[in-house]
Amino acid sequence: MSDKLYSIPSGGFLTERDKDKRPILDVRELGIDFGGLTAVDGFNLMIGRNEITGLIGPNGAGKTTVFNLLTNVYQPTRGSILLDGVPTAGKKAYQVNRMGVARTFQNIRLFKDLSVIDNVRVGLHESMNYNLASAVFRMPSFWKQEKRTTEEALELLDLFHMADLAETTAGSLPYGAQRRLEILRALATRPKLLLLDEPAAGMNPSETAELMETIRRIREEFDLAILLIEHDMNLVMGICEGIAVLNFGRVIAKGTPDEIRNNPQVIEAYLGKKEG
Repeated sequence: MSDKLYSIPSGGFLTERDKDKRPILDVRELGIDFGGLTAVDGFNLMIGRNEITGLIGPNGAGKTTVFNLLTNVYQPTRGSILLDGVPTAGKKAYQVNRMGVARTFQNIRLFKDLSVIDNVRVGLHESMNYNLASAVFRMPSFWKQEKRTTEEALELLDLFHMADLAETTAGSLPYGAQRRLEILRALATRPKLLLLDEPAAGMNPSETAELMETIRRIREEFDLAILLIEHDMNLVMGICEGIAVLNFGRVIAKGTPDEIRNNPQVIEAYLGKKEG
């Protein structure tokens, strides 16, 4: 883990390992209004190609709204988003996914009646290239693709020690395993940037510790960047290289865990200002 963030000429901060590479995400002055309400305003964030970044803030600060903007579920009112140097403006959510952004959700969204392996195969569907006729008539090209997809899904499951659960119904898995499966399904789309929305929600301490190790392995194995929203400060401080703090839709600080832990603005946002 880097112990320092470096400012770069184009603005923003990157880790030691990423400071000489183009950032995977570069967000400038992003904002969105819902009627007369400004939910996010002047949001700036830069993430390096292999950085693990935390997005924290009080309830209602706008964190999930930011995720919806980054995935184009919401179209921003103003500002810009560059993914690996390419603007996402005007794209549909599925197009942003194809550009390399995948996410999980605060409330787990698995196909709970499908098997574990079929949930992963759903994430791999973009890599399948057989046509409709091949599928309808079960031609050799169809079976070849099906075999390859199944093998890839099993490899992903094996990476996180879930291959023995391949045929298990997803909805019957323990909570922590469902969380891991949702992350695996997102990884199956081969993202450059993985967005995790409260991945430790509902987990006990041992599950959270396992999740921390999983996130580290994901960064190394898949060579990607991770942005996570999380309320578990032990997880955030233990795994993130950079932390951005959101309050009332604006970033009030970005820094290393130590810098954020001791930042007066952050302390005030979480604890309130002391009366003089």
